[in-house]
Amino acid sequence: MLSDFYFLRQKYLLKSNSSSKQLRVLQFGRFNNAEQNGGVERHMKLLCSGLADLDVDVTYLVAGDSGRTKDSQVYTATNSYRMVEAATLGTFFSTAISPMQVIKAMRMHRQQPFDVVHLHFPNPLAHLASFLLPANIKRVITWHSDIIRQKRLLAMYLPFLRRIALRADALVAATPAHFTSSTQIPISLPPAKRHVIPYGRDFSDLTLTTATAELCASIKTKAKSVSTSGHIIFALGRHVYYKGFDVLIAAMQHIDAQLILGGDGPLKAELQQQADHLGVAHKVIFTGSIPEAELAAYFNACDVFCLPSVEQSEAFGLVQLEAMACGKPVVCTQLNNGVNVVNQAGVTGLAVPVRDAPALAEALNTLLNDDALRSKLGQQAKTHAISGYSLTAMSNSHIALYASL
Repeated sequence: MLSDFYFLRQKYLLKSNSSSKQLRVLQFGRFNNAEQNGGVERHMKLLCSGLADLDVDVTYLVAGDSGRTKDSQVYTATNSYRMVEAATLGTFFSTAISPMQVIKAMRMHRQQPFDVVHLHFPNPLAHLASFLLPANIKRVITWHSDIIRQKRLLAMYLPFLRRIALRADALVAATPAHFTSSTQIPISLPPAKRHVIPYGRDFSDLTLTTATAELCASIKTKAKSVSTSGHIIFALGRHVYYKGFDVLIAAMQHIDAQLILGGDGPLKAELQQQADHLGVAHKVIFTGSIPEAELAAYFNACDVFCLPSVEQSEAFGLVQLEAMACGKPVVCTQLNNGVNVVNQAGVTGLAVPVRDAPALAEALNTLLNDDALRSKLGQQAKTHAISGYSLTAMSNSHIALYASL
């Protein structure tokens, strides 16, 4: 048995040392449907694309939106990656109930072994998959945020969560603040296992084309019929509790501007009722889900972007980065985590206390009423986003990390 082990180890080392060997990585995700997709899912798709374009063999495994498993290729700028959407039974506490996702991970590894399995937490299903996959696969965990809402379940799950974090070969976070603000990452996690890799994006699709420029102009024209200023505030995200859109709608009582609220989710009807009740429905446009191809029009049309999140579940805010890349200042809340690393108060925008509608209104009015300040912070925001958060840098940093393991 020992001789067999020695033979397999030598065979693996020889294969690993071959310059022609293509790195195989399993990205274990959560969902792939419009209703559930958020910043984590958008980040994962960007990461898969970036890695594939650098010739990494990537499989993106997610829970699908039906009882059937789908297997397809997603084409990137210069390459492609494999997407497997496993059959699912639904969701429970924001977690996909998809035993097939775990089974598919094990089957694919048996067919052609992965070098690295990259897990994205919080996601208990990924935890289960990691437990069942062979111990010799290198494990990387990206810590997107702590678990905030499910406190009773967390009390039972936390010991297991900390154990897998300690056993991982590397734990990645998008900012240093992810580590300092977390109460769930083990304090005893060795510094050598902690890696900061900022989220990145190819911002080229946010440049206006003929079609998006026309849509942008149309959005601006409509805003002039809503307010005397013609100013536009844009906010985008799933309509869920931690996004704080109810605070933003309350703030609109004191703002002469149009709010465009993009996205969808379980709280949409409640938010619409709130706007009606407060008498600001005429100021607020609920767009529903905005196609990726049209996002450039909205980011470029707005004067200010707002991220009014109220919980630590919002730990980065990819959408504020996209607004900044379009030269727009951001007003966010002071969450003391990665959100405030991305949007630097006084440099790229402003930050206000959490759940403080009057303070949020005051900050938005400060930017809307001061063209010079708005332009200055917007230009600084653009430089900060483009120079510090590129997709190529993020992808190369991940490949270097995988190779080091």
